Amino acid sequence: MDPHKSKKLSRLVKVQGHIQQMAENELAITTRERNELSEKIETLSGYLNSLDPLHQQMLKHYAVRHDRLKSRDVRLEAIEKAQEQQVLKETKKGERLEEKRDAARQDEQREREDNSIYELIDLHMALKDTSLQQG
Repeated sequence: MDPHKSKKLSRLVKVQGHIQQMAENELAITTRERNELSEKIETLSGYLNSLDPLHQQMLKHYAVRHDRLKSRDVRLEAIEKAQEQQVLKETKKGERLEEKRDAARQDEQREREDNSIYELIDLHMALKDTSLQQG
């Protein structure tokens, strides 16, 4: 067993944590952008339903803009779902790496304990051999 396996896995856990954080940041940006877009769509919908003569003259422009915003919202929704899946995937990767790291630490600890027991046995046998040779 590689005695440094847990250290390597610890570094991988840290890197995976950064990757997960980046995915979460991307998702937060997309979510914020969708919220802002939703506000724009809501405002524009109010203009479309307005009886104000100024808004009535701009109705065609508002309708075109509304369609563009809605199609952009649909694209962002798809991106947001993909990013949510990515965050989930990166989180699971991180959890698996943490489990592997913890298992490697336990294996390394068990190996150290086994080696210390073997050293005690060897020491005991060496002392026994020297006492037999003297006696």
